[in-house]
Formats: sequence, C-alpha cells, structure tokens
Amino acid sequence: MFMKKISEFIWPMIGLAAVVVSGYFLYQELKTTSLSAIWAAVLAIPPHRILLAAFSTLVAYAALAWYDRIALLHLGVRHISWLFVSLCSFTTYALSHNIGASVFSGALVRYRAYTAKGLSAAQVAVLVALCSFTFFLGTVLLGGFTLVYDPHLLARLQDKLPAILTNPSTAVAVGIGMLAFVALYVAGSLLRLPPISLRKFKLEYPRPGIMLRQLAAAPLELLGAAGIIYFALPDAVNPGFIPVLAIFLASFSVALASHAPGGLGVFEIVFLTAMNIAETDEARKNAVVAALLVFRVFYFWLPALISVIVVIAFERSRLAAAIGTPANGPKATVVPEPPVTAPGLDAHEMERELKQKAI
Repeated sequence: MFMKKISEFIWPMIGLAAVVVSGYFLYQELKTTSLSAIWAAVLAIPPHRILLAAFSTLVAYAALAWYDRIALLHLGVRHISWLFVSLCSFTTYALSHNIGASVFSGALVRYRAYTAKGLSAAQVAVLVALCSFTFFLGTVLLGGFTLVYDPHLLARLQDKLPAILTNPSTAVAVGIGMLAFVALYVAGSLLRLPPISLRKFKLEYPRPGIMLRQLAAAPLELLGAAGIIYFALPDAVNPGFIPVLAIFLASFSVALASHAPGGLGVFEIVFLTAMNIAETDEARKNAVVAALLVFRVFYFWLPALISVIVVIAFERSRLAAAIGTPANGPKATVVPEPPVTAPGLDAHEMERELKQKAI
C-alpha cells in the first residue's frame, strides 16, 4: 500500500519534471521568436487547410469512439447507443489528452458513464484495457510501416542520436520487428491461440472480427491526428505526409511516456527537433510552431472545453435522476459480466484501481 502511494506521487512529479525540462529546451529553441511572428504564421494558413485540419480532428475523434464500440462488442454489450458511446469516448479522450495519465483519467470518466448503463467495474476495466491496447497496436503498425517505407526517416536525428540508431538498416530492422509483432497478434487471433501471460501483462487474443476492427480504427485515429499538423503546415515546410506521420508518432509516444500533462512542451520539442530546421531559419520554424498550435487547439483545447460541458450536463442529469427516483423505484439493469480479459493490462488490478478512485 505504501509503495502504491509512493508511485502515485512519483509519476506526477516525473510529468512535472518533463514539462519543466522540455519547456526549457523549447524556450532555447524559440527564444528568438516573437509571439507576433507565430500569430502571423497562423493567420497565413489558408482557410481551406484550416477546414481540412478541422475535418481531420473529427476523423480522429470518430475513430476514438470506434475504440469504445469495439471494446463493447468484445464484451458482448450491444444495448448502448452510438450517441452515448461517442459522447463518452469524446469526453474521455478530450480530458485525458489534457490531464495526462490517459489510462486512469480516462478510466474514471468511463467508469461513471458505463456503470450508469449497467456495466460492472470489471467490464469497464476490460474496456479501458482494450482501448489502450488498440491505440498501442495502431502506433506499432503505423510506426513499423513508416520505417520500412522510408528507412531514411531516422536520418533527421543524425546529430541527436548515435549513428547506429539513425542507420537505414536499423530502421528497416526495427520496422520489420514492429510489423512482425502485429502479424503475430493477427495470427494469434485467427488461430485462436491461448493467452500469453508475463507477470501482470496478459495478452488475450480477441475474435478475428474484433481484431480486424482494431487494425482499422487505430490507424484511422492516428492518421486523422497527424493530418491536423500536415494540413496546417505550408508547402515550403511540409516534408510530405509519411514523414509528418512518423514524426507525429514519435513525438506523441514520447509525450505519453513522459507523463507530462497533455505532453505539454515534450511533444513540441520532439516534433521541432525531428523536423530538422536550421536555427537561423526563423520563418520555417514559425510555420512549424503555428501548425503545432493549430494541433493543440483542435486536438486538445477545444475538445477539452466541450467535454467539460458534457460532463457537467451528464452529472446534472444523474443528480436529477437520483433525486427524482424513489428509494424503492426501478433499478438499472445490470449486464451479465462475461469472463473476458483484454490485451495489454490486468483487468482485476484495474478494477481495484477504478473502485478506489471512484470513492
């Protein structure tokens, strides 16, 4: 119990330290840049590209809603409407993207929403685990594809990483390894292999129909998110969609691993570094920062504002229902809990975490 409390204290401190360190490096990178120059770069983005970036945001969040729908199908739950699932998913990811620690901050929102629809804590734990693994699967799939498709992508970090890591042969080997992991997951699902257990990690192969949906939804979400930056970048700076996608995947992964709230500063400094823009080229640097600002607004800040309204409305409706329902009135129908587990996380451990945090 003591170690658990220590870990709950350490991870936020690590996230705060990541924000401070990345903020320092970001300041060093942009100390000669004025806010007016960045704002001018934002205004220079053509309106049709802003609309395309907004559409990419809708694609990304629609795919995230598909994550939840896939997990519910895995659980055998079909009575929850698409509208409710979409609102729950949107609110979950909009808040967790900004707060950080997306597994547990997202779990609490889902716990409140889905238990109101009759799901148990264990079922919500499985749903959260499957959504997390779906995102991981998409990142590995697209990451492996980009490295195999363009092995010279890592050369952008030639002066920042050891030569062996930026070698095209290394990129191909890593990319093939990532694609092989996805292929093994597909084979395990198709062949219905028994689950693999490594300590707390349990890989439970879902049904082929669920697996195929995962392989469609996860890349779609990441392509949509990367598309926001791609469309916001001017042609003079834009290296093409595949490089932008690869840089986005690396930046977003590092930002998640840092535990920084919203990956603030971490995402930006990694993306700017990977774009490999000369320090003296202020115009190109401003254009990249402007694109990252558009990404922040569309993918993080606007959804967060909308999600707060959704949460308030939901909690208000629950409170009104609780006040208006007699003590001996009808109770919510409980969905039978199937004996399932999800890939990537231990469902029982997450169930205990959900119950404790929900008190």
